[in-house]
Amino acid sequence: MKRLLMILMIALTSLSLFAASAEAKRFGGGSSIGKQRTMTPQAAPKAPTAAPAAGAAPAAAPAGNKWLGPLAGLAIGAGLGAMFAGGGFGGGMGSILMVVLVGVAIMFAISFFRKKQTPAVIQYAGASYNEPASAQYTATQAAGGSFSAPAQAKNIPADFPVENFLRSAKTSFIRLQAANDRKDLNDVREYTTPEMYAEISMQMQERDNAPQKTDVISISGELLEVSNEGDWAIASVRFTGQLTENNGAPEAVDEIWHVQKNLRDDKAVWLLSGIQQTVLH
Repeated sequence: MKRLLMILMIALTSLSLFAASAEAKRFGGGSSIGKQRTMTPQAAPKAPTAAPAAGAAPAAAPAGNKWLGPLAGLAIGAGLGAMFAGGGFGGGMGSILMVVLVGVAIMFAISFFRKKQTPAVIQYAGASYNEPASAQYTATQAAGGSFSAPAQAKNIPADFPVENFLRSAKTSFIRLQAANDRKDLNDVREYTTPEMYAEISMQMQERDNAPQKTDVISISGELLEVSNEGDWAIASVRFTGQLTENNGAPEAVDEIWHVQKNLRDDKAVWLLSGIQQTVLH
Protein backbone atom coordinates (compact mmCIF):
# COMPACT_ATOMS: atom_id res chain seq x y z
CA MET A 1 0.00 0.00 0.00
CA LYS A 2 2.82 2.36 0.91
CA ARG A 3 4.56 1.72 -2.41
CA LEU A 4 1.36 2.34 -4.38
CA LEU A 5 0.75 5.65 -2.66
CA MET A 6 4.35 6.69 -3.25
CA ILE A 7 3.97 5.96 -6.99
CA LEU A 8 0.78 8.03 -7.12
CA MET A 9 2.47 10.97 -5.42
CA ILE A 10 5.45 10.84 -7.76
CA ALA A 11 3.06 10.80 -10.72
CA LEU A 12 1.30 13.88 -9.37
CA THR A 13 4.61 15.68 -9.01
CA SER A 14 5.62 14.82 -12.58
CA LEU A 15 2.33 16.06 -13.97
CA SER A 16 2.71 19.36 -12.15
CA LEU A 17 6.14 19.80 -13.71
CA PHE A 18 4.99 19.40 -17.28
CA ALA A 19 1.29 20.32 -17.39
CA ALA A 20 1.88 23.99 -18.03
CA SER A 21 4.42 23.53 -20.81
CA ALA A 22 2.41 20.89 -22.66
CA GLU A 23 -0.59 23.13 -23.29
CA ALA A 24 -1.12 23.62 -27.01
CA LYS A 25 -2.02 27.00 -28.47
CA ARG A 26 -2.59 28.67 -31.82
CA PHE A 27 0.31 30.22 -33.74
CA GLY A 28 1.97 32.71 -31.45
CA GLY A 29 0.21 31.34 -28.38
CA GLY A 30 -2.21 34.28 -28.17
CA SER A 31 0.57 36.40 -26.66
CA SER A 32 2.72 39.34 -27.73
CA ILE A 33 6.02 38.03 -29.08
CA GLY A 34 8.77 39.34 -31.32
CA LYS A 35 8.99 42.96 -32.43
CA GLN A 36 6.52 45.31 -30.74
CA ARG A 37 5.47 48.78 -31.88
CA THR A 38 3.68 51.65 -30.16
CA MET A 39 0.32 51.91 -31.87
CA THR A 40 -3.24 52.88 -30.95
CA PRO A 41 -5.49 50.59 -33.00
CA GLN A 42 -8.99 51.74 -33.87
CA ALA A 43 -12.14 49.83 -32.98
CA ALA A 44 -12.11 46.34 -34.42
CA PRO A 45 -14.03 45.88 -37.70
CA LYS A 46 -16.96 43.50 -37.57
CA ALA A 47 -15.97 39.96 -38.48
CA PRO A 48 -17.98 38.54 -41.42
CA THR A 49 -19.51 35.66 -39.51
CA ALA A 50 -22.78 34.78 -37.86
CA ALA A 51 -21.12 32.76 -35.13
CA PRO A 52 -21.16 34.53 -31.73
CA ALA A 53 -17.79 35.56 -30.36
CA ALA A 54 -16.75 33.70 -27.26
CA GLY A 55 -14.57 36.47 -25.91
CA ALA A 56 -10.93 37.19 -26.43
CA ALA A 57 -8.35 34.46 -26.55
CA PRO A 58 -6.49 34.27 -23.24
CA ALA A 59 -2.99 35.63 -23.33
CA ALA A 60 -0.19 33.14 -22.95
CA ALA A 61 2.05 33.46 -19.94
CA PRO A 62 5.08 35.77 -20.19
CA ALA A 63 8.46 34.12 -20.52
CA GLY A 64 9.19 34.55 -16.83
CA ASN A 65 6.14 32.51 -15.89
CA LYS A 66 7.45 29.42 -17.65
CA TRP A 67 9.31 28.66 -14.46
CA LEU A 68 6.17 28.64 -12.31
CA GLY A 69 5.14 25.12 -13.32
CA PRO A 70 8.49 23.54 -12.37
CA LEU A 71 8.61 25.52 -9.12
CA ALA A 72 5.17 24.26 -8.15
CA GLY A 73 6.26 20.70 -8.90
CA LEU A 74 9.37 21.12 -6.80
CA ALA A 75 7.32 22.54 -3.94
CA ILE A 76 5.02 19.53 -4.01
CA GLY A 77 8.00 17.20 -4.28
CA ALA A 78 9.65 18.83 -1.27
CA GLY A 79 6.50 18.35 0.78
CA LEU A 80 6.31 14.70 -0.22
CA GLY A 81 9.95 14.14 0.60
CA ALA A 82 9.48 15.60 4.06
CA MET A 83 6.45 13.41 4.63
CA PHE A 84 8.21 10.22 3.56
CA ALA A 85 11.37 11.03 5.49
CA GLY A 86 9.50 11.91 8.65
CA GLY A 87 7.20 8.92 8.66
CA GLY A 88 4.25 10.91 7.39
CA PHE A 89 2.23 7.76 6.83
CA GLY A 90 1.93 7.35 10.57
CA GLY A 91 -0.61 10.16 10.54
CA GLY A 92 -2.94 8.20 8.30
CA MET A 93 -4.58 9.11 5.03
CA GLY A 94 -5.41 12.62 6.26
CA SER A 95 -1.83 13.80 5.77
CA ILE A 96 -1.67 12.31 2.28
CA LEU A 97 -4.89 13.96 1.21
CA MET A 98 -3.71 17.27 2.63
CA VAL A 99 -0.54 17.16 0.51
CA VAL A 100 -2.58 16.34 -2.60
CA LEU A 101 -5.00 19.20 -1.92
CA VAL A 102 -2.14 21.64 -1.39
CA GLY A 103 -0.60 20.56 -4.70
CA VAL A 104 -3.88 21.04 -6.55
CA ALA A 105 -4.38 24.45 -4.94
CA ILE A 106 -0.92 25.53 -6.06
CA MET A 107 -1.62 24.54 -9.66
CA PHE A 108 -4.95 26.40 -9.68
CA ALA A 109 -3.25 29.48 -8.26
CA ILE A 110 -0.58 29.36 -10.97
CA SER A 111 -3.23 29.05 -13.67
CA PHE A 112 -5.14 32.02 -12.23
CA PHE A 113 -2.13 34.32 -12.12
CA ARG A 114 -1.07 33.34 -15.64
CA LYS A 115 -4.41 34.49 -17.03
CA LYS A 116 -4.22 37.76 -15.12
CA GLN A 117 -0.77 38.78 -16.30
CA THR A 118 -0.35 40.82 -19.46
CA PRO A 119 2.01 39.62 -22.21
CA ALA A 120 5.59 40.71 -21.95
CA VAL A 121 6.91 43.06 -24.61
CA ILE A 122 10.09 41.70 -26.17
CA GLN A 123 12.13 43.92 -28.45
CA TYR A 124 14.05 42.44 -31.34
CA ALA A 125 16.09 43.85 -34.17
CA GLY A 126 14.37 42.19 -37.13
CA ALA A 127 15.75 40.72 -40.30
CA SER A 128 13.82 40.95 -43.45
CA TYR A 129 6.56 37.88 -45.15
CA ASN A 130 6.41 36.07 -48.19
CA GLU A 131 4.21 37.95 -50.62
CA PRO A 132 3.59 37.87 -54.37
CA ALA A 133 5.71 40.26 -56.37
CA SER A 134 2.69 42.51 -56.92
CA ALA A 135 2.35 43.01 -53.17
CA GLN A 136 5.98 43.76 -52.40
CA TYR A 137 6.93 47.23 -51.26
CA THR A 138 10.05 48.11 -53.21
CA ALA A 139 12.79 50.57 -52.43
CA THR A 140 11.68 52.73 -55.38
CA GLN A 141 8.18 53.00 -53.95
CA ALA A 142 9.60 53.85 -50.56
CA ALA A 143 11.68 56.68 -51.99
CA GLY A 144 9.15 58.17 -54.38
CA GLY A 145 5.75 57.38 -52.89
CA SER A 146 3.74 60.19 -51.38
CA PHE A 147 2.05 59.61 -48.05
CA SER A 148 -1.63 60.08 -47.38
CA ALA A 149 -3.93 59.41 -44.44
CA PRO A 150 -6.84 57.13 -45.36
CA ALA A 151 -9.90 57.04 -43.13
CA GLN A 152 -8.93 53.77 -41.43
CA ALA A 153 -5.14 53.93 -41.51
CA LYS A 154 -2.17 56.30 -41.32
CA ASN A 155 1.25 56.48 -42.93
CA ILE A 156 0.45 54.30 -45.93
CA PRO A 157 2.03 55.26 -49.29
CA ALA A 158 -0.57 56.18 -51.90
CA ASP A 159 0.82 53.61 -54.36
CA PHE A 160 1.04 50.76 -51.86
CA PRO A 161 -0.96 47.71 -53.12
CA VAL A 162 -3.14 47.48 -50.02
CA GLU A 163 -5.76 45.04 -51.39
CA ASN A 164 -3.25 42.49 -52.70
CA PHE A 165 -1.12 42.84 -49.59
CA LEU A 166 -4.05 42.15 -47.25
CA ARG A 167 -5.23 39.19 -49.33
CA SER A 168 -1.79 37.61 -49.04
CA ALA A 169 -1.58 38.54 -45.37
CA LYS A 170 -4.82 36.70 -44.56
CA THR A 171 -3.65 33.68 -46.55
CA SER A 172 -0.40 33.67 -44.59
CA PHE A 173 -2.30 33.95 -41.29
CA ILE A 174 -4.27 30.79 -42.10
CA ARG A 175 -1.22 28.97 -43.45
CA LEU A 176 0.85 29.65 -40.36
CA GLN A 177 -1.94 28.35 -38.12
CA ALA A 178 -1.82 25.08 -40.10
CA ALA A 179 1.99 24.96 -39.95
CA ASN A 180 1.84 25.44 -36.19
CA ASP A 181 -0.74 22.65 -35.84
CA ARG A 182 1.50 20.12 -37.59
CA LYS A 183 4.71 21.57 -36.09
CA ASP A 184 6.13 22.33 -39.54
CA LEU A 185 9.14 24.48 -38.71
CA ASN A 186 10.32 24.50 -42.32
CA ASP A 187 7.13 26.29 -43.37
CA VAL A 188 7.35 28.65 -40.41
CA ARG A 189 10.93 29.55 -41.37
CA GLU A 190 9.78 30.71 -44.83
CA TYR A 191 7.44 33.30 -43.31
CA THR A 192 9.30 34.62 -40.27
CA THR A 193 12.45 36.45 -39.26
CA PRO A 194 15.12 34.41 -37.44
CA GLU A 195 14.10 35.91 -34.09
CA MET A 196 10.42 35.15 -34.62
CA TYR A 197 11.28 31.65 -35.85
CA ALA A 198 13.19 31.02 -32.62
CA GLU A 199 10.18 32.10 -30.54
CA ILE A 200 7.78 29.81 -32.41
CA SER A 201 10.26 26.94 -32.30
CA MET A 202 10.52 27.31 -28.53
CA GLN A 203 6.73 27.26 -28.19
CA MET A 204 6.56 24.04 -30.20
CA GLN A 205 9.21 22.42 -28.01
CA GLU A 206 7.32 23.39 -24.86
CA ARG A 207 4.13 21.97 -26.34
CA ASP A 208 5.90 18.63 -26.81
CA ASN A 209 3.45 16.07 -28.22
CA ALA A 210 0.26 17.85 -27.20
CA PRO A 211 -2.06 17.92 -30.25
CA GLN A 212 -3.20 21.24 -31.70
CA LYS A 213 -6.03 21.81 -34.19
CA THR A 214 -6.82 25.38 -35.18
CA ASP A 215 -9.79 26.15 -37.44
CA VAL A 216 -10.10 29.73 -38.69
CA ILE A 217 -13.82 30.55 -38.88
CA SER A 218 -13.36 34.07 -40.18
CA ILE A 219 -10.50 36.55 -40.47
CA SER A 220 -10.36 40.19 -41.54
CA GLY A 221 -7.26 42.28 -42.08
CA GLU A 222 -6.71 46.02 -41.72
CA LEU A 223 -3.46 47.68 -42.78
CA LEU A 224 -2.62 50.10 -40.00
CA GLU A 225 0.70 51.49 -41.13
CA VAL A 226 3.57 51.18 -43.58
CA SER A 227 6.74 52.99 -42.57
CA ASN A 228 10.46 53.08 -43.26
CA GLU A 229 13.01 52.65 -40.52
CA GLY A 230 16.50 52.83 -41.93
CA ASP A 231 16.90 50.06 -44.49
CA TRP A 232 13.64 48.40 -43.51
CA ALA A 233 10.04 48.80 -44.63
CA ILE A 234 7.67 47.81 -41.82
CA ALA A 235 3.95 47.08 -42.26
CA SER A 236 1.46 46.44 -39.47
CA VAL A 237 -1.72 44.44 -40.11
CA ARG A 238 -4.50 44.08 -37.58
CA PHE A 239 -6.28 40.72 -37.75
CA THR A 240 -9.75 40.32 -36.26
CA GLY A 241 -12.06 37.34 -36.49
CA GLN A 242 -12.85 34.03 -34.88
CA LEU A 243 -11.20 30.64 -34.61
CA THR A 244 -11.55 27.43 -32.67
CA GLU A 245 -8.82 25.42 -30.99
CA ASN A 246 -9.05 21.66 -30.55
CA ASN A 247 -12.78 21.66 -31.44
CA GLY A 248 -13.54 24.05 -28.59
CA ALA A 249 -15.86 27.05 -28.51
CA PRO A 250 -15.18 29.92 -30.97
CA GLU A 251 -12.66 32.45 -29.67
CA ALA A 252 -12.23 36.06 -30.75
CA VAL A 253 -8.94 37.03 -32.42
CA ASP A 254 -7.68 40.60 -32.26
CA GLU A 255 -3.95 40.99 -32.78
CA ILE A 256 -1.49 42.98 -34.87
CA TRP A 257 1.14 41.28 -37.01
CA HIS A 258 4.26 43.28 -37.87
CA VAL A 259 6.08 42.31 -41.07
CA GLN A 260 9.25 43.81 -42.46
CA LYS A 261 11.38 43.79 -45.56
CA ASN A 262 14.95 44.79 -46.39
CA LEU A 263 14.76 47.67 -48.88
CA ARG A 264 18.39 47.21 -49.92
CA ASP A 265 17.81 43.64 -51.08
CA ASP A 266 15.99 43.36 -54.42
CA LYS A 267 15.11 39.74 -53.65
CA ALA A 268 13.86 40.38 -50.13
CA VAL A 269 10.30 39.44 -49.19
CA TRP A 270 8.04 40.39 -46.30
CA LEU A 271 8.65 38.33 -43.17
CA LEU A 272 6.76 38.23 -39.89
CA SER A 273 8.79 39.91 -37.16
CA GLY A 274 6.27 40.23 -34.32
CA ILE A 275 2.76 39.58 -33.03
CA GLN A 276 1.21 42.16 -30.75
CA GLN A 277 -2.02 41.69 -28.83
CA THR A 278 -4.29 44.75 -28.85
CA VAL A 279 -5.27 46.48 -25.65
CA LEU A 280 -8.94 46.50 -26.56
CA HIS A 281 -9.93 42.91 -25.76
